[in-house]
Amino acid sequence: MSINLTELFETLCNNFFQVNDEVDAIIVSDIDGLTIFGEKREDVDLEIVSVLTSIVHPVLERIRDEFAFQQFGTASFDTEEHRLLFISIDEKTTLSLVIDPMASLDKISPYAYFLAEKIARILKAEQDDIIQLEIPNFEYEAERAQQLKNQIYQLRLDTGRRFRFKFIIIGDHEVGKTSIVRRFVENKFTHDYRATIGLNIHTHSINFLENDVKFSIWDIGAQKYFKRFRKTYYIGAQAAFIVFDLTLRESFENVISWFEEIDKFLNTEKLPIILVGNKSDLVEERAVEYQEGVQMTNRLTEKGITNISYIETSALTGDNIHDAFRLISYHYIAKSKEIEEQKLKADVLEEIEEILPLKDQLVITFLTESRYFSPALQILNSALSEHKMTNKVEVKDKQIYEYENGITLHNYSYENMDIGNSDGIFCIFDARNRESIKSEWKNMIIKIIENIDEKKVILVGIRVSDNADWSKIMEEFDINEYLEKKMVSFLFFKIGEEYRLEIFDQLKVMFSTIESISRT
Repeated sequence: MSINLTELFETLCNNFFQVNDEVDAIIVSDIDGLTIFGEKREDVDLEIVSVLTSIVHPVLERIRDEFAFQQFGTASFDTEEHRLLFISIDEKTTLSLVIDPMASLDKISPYAYFLAEKIARILKAEQDDIIQLEIPNFEYEAERAQQLKNQIYQLRLDTGRRFRFKFIIIGDHEVGKTSIVRRFVENKFTHDYRATIGLNIHTHSINFLENDVKFSIWDIGAQKYFKRFRKTYYIGAQAAFIVFDLTLRESFENVISWFEEIDKFLNTEKLPIILVGNKSDLVEERAVEYQEGVQMTNRLTEKGITNISYIETSALTGDNIHDAFRLISYHYIAKSKEIEEQKLKADVLEEIEEILPLKDQLVITFLTESRYFSPALQILNSALSEHKMTNKVEVKDKQIYEYENGITLHNYSYENMDIGNSDGIFCIFDARNRESIKSEWKNMIIKIIENIDEKKVILVGIRVSDNADWSKIMEEFDINEYLEKKMVSFLFFKIGEEYRLEIFDQLKVMFSTIESISRT
């Protein structure tokens, strides 16, 4: 089945018109002025486009003499009612945009280069090529990046985690950036080199450590005349590859320049970056040694980069290509978890500050099987580290930590619990790799309910395996008849592998509930 190029072009143009309402028509013509493709906005008069098409060729004959235009540059020409923007797709093919005369070329040009790249892909498409025809809204992408700067795209607990991020790939021309992307997305390599015309975007997903990671990969052209538009393409990037050619020392030396360019527009201090030495298959032509790549990452670390690694790849053989993307996923996920934990920590501390003016003292008690593993206590102690600890008691089965702000944390083993004056009880049971719960666990919860004062809060976390039957576990913890006799707030929650974030969440729930009760 052959590729329908006309249908691809029509879909691409319609997507383009939706994002750019100041563009009336798109024309692709050959060196003789013949139209290869043409598409117009629905409300545009076809005759006007026909007239404009007739003047495109003589105009192009005049501006093709400009050196910059011959080198994939751009040129423009104004008529009384329209503005024409030209971009050279290759030596024989030109893209012409018919634009509203009042439109800003600076605004439209980044889109035009992106459109030119997609059209070039369509013209050279082979049967099994994957051509993604979506057109990004750069302004929306920038706004979303600002609004969602630290937002993590995820679903928690038993449904796994989902991460989605914008990822740029930069470096000198001919170092193999596009080949790396095509090998990753399409598992394909081509020996025919063609410079990226400004920008190409691919989306691709992988499963990494049981997480669904979706990349929006922005492959950015390296030519100097694209530099003025690269700022538009960089905005909102959350990770980056800086690629150099292992056989071309100049491309390695230019790594610092590329870093300095993105440093102008992005917060590189926290940006996950992978330095990629490509073409590792050309062993005899190697001009940069592995250790030099490592030393380069050390230089960037000295500039304040904390999430950076070095890897060598071959787009030709596929060697380390997927590992490179898995590595950037690791850096991004690690950074995302850190950001999320910091936010949850701030939320917990804010809840505590809301409670303390309402009470003389706030007492939270943690119950665990072993004093050596009390994760909720450790997490909350860590969150409170900015406050001075005024008293500390640590004996075999009891720990007490008192803070100057008025919060006291108790930790007891199951057998020696003392919950007398507690505002909240946080209890954890480890049910991983178990077919049923221990009978004494249920008895312990009943004891807690019977001994705690009314209008207090009890949280019970159950650590479970991925294949655990949560409904069955809850049936075994049947305590409703005891709760009906006591006015307490009670909650079971599931604890998986990401227990730090889950515990932070539940601490927030506990303190929020205590605050609500304290105000009644």
